[in-house]
Amino acid sequence: MKRRLISWLKSFFFWELFQGLRVTGRYFFARKFTIRFPEERTPKSPRYRGLHALRRYPNGEERCIACKLCEAVCPALAITIDSEEREDGTRRTTRYDIDLFKCVYCGFCEEACPVDAVVLTRFHDFHFEERGQQVIRKLDLLKLGDRFEEEIATDRQTESKYR
Repeated sequence: MKRRLISWLKSFFFWELFQGLRVTGRYFFARKFTIRFPEERTPKSPRYRGLHALRRYPNGEERCIACKLCEAVCPALAITIDSEEREDGTRRTTRYDIDLFKCVYCGFCEEACPVDAVVLTRFHDFHFEERGQQVIRKLDLLKLGDRFEEEIATDRQTESKYR
């Protein structure tokens, strides 16, 4: 009988509502921790996996030797590679496409590469405005690698500490 009376009084005076408002009021007057995106950036781990890039050797030659290990290991089948043999007997890619809609950013391609040619950068501010832009071609990947080479090299040095 006593429990029912307490339950009735709590429902009559909207006890649950006041408990909820108390929690709301506590957070309403607390210091905000919202990050204002374009001006402020969230800290990222050096092992964050963002947009792909193809790297070059210091002499300017592309690193990819067209072994196609990254294409074979990709669980989403997002990488397409065509290659041909050059006059000096080495193989190089003629086509290296990554479909970013298919990609799950797992990093398997990066781990499988024997010459450290394909990497996932920390760059995440990319978007697409037209159909077909989600497929990044070889020249664009090489440009991204040139643009972020310094950042990639420092990430490689810090990452070697964790391996």
